[in-house]
Amino acid sequence: MNDPLPDTPEDIPDLLADWISREQLARALSLTTDTLSRWEARRKGPPCTRIGRKVFYRRAAVQDWIRAQEQAHPVRKSRGRA
Repeated sequence: MNDPLPDTPEDIPDLLADWISREQLARALSLTTDTLSRWEARRKGPPCTRIGRKVFYRRAAVQDWIRAQEQAHPVRKSRGRA
């Protein structure tokens, strides 16, 4: 009986092709991974998913989140007392 050969890496689809890691997103946005962690806890940042201990963001969801942050006339938050 002939056993089929194991799949070569070329035969296996890249399951994470549309996803980026927290580290990759932090670099792309010039943020720290800690900031993204805080945003996740506060449900402020882009939606993410966990696979084991790793956190991933769907590229399209990040782009949608960035578009949602767009403002016609950005208002700077004042610091301190008025």
